[in-house]
Amino acid sequence: MAELTRDDVAHLADLARIDLSDAELDRMVGELGVILESVAVVQQSPIADVEPMSHPMPIVNVTRPDEVRPGLTAEQALAAAPAVEQQRFSVPRILDED
Repeated sequence: MAELTRDDVAHLADLARIDLSDAELDRMVGELGVILESVAVVQQSPIADVEPMSHPMPIVNVTRPDEVRPGLTAEQALAAAPAVEQQRFSVPRILDED
């Protein structure tokens, strides 16, 4: 792999619209070099027999089946409401018209 230069880091910073000082550019050359070396090591991994996955652990759907069950009628649901208007809960206005 080609060696990362200070000009390469300055170019990347410019593309990302990141303003780096000279000291930061010098530090980033080493840090980005380590990252690129790590990526190169990972790319060497034997992955030919590995199935692609979205999660490292098996995921099982734990939801229950959707079944229709009896519920409250509108009158039952509104029976304990402090205020009702047109068969709906009535609540105080909290926002202005604006």
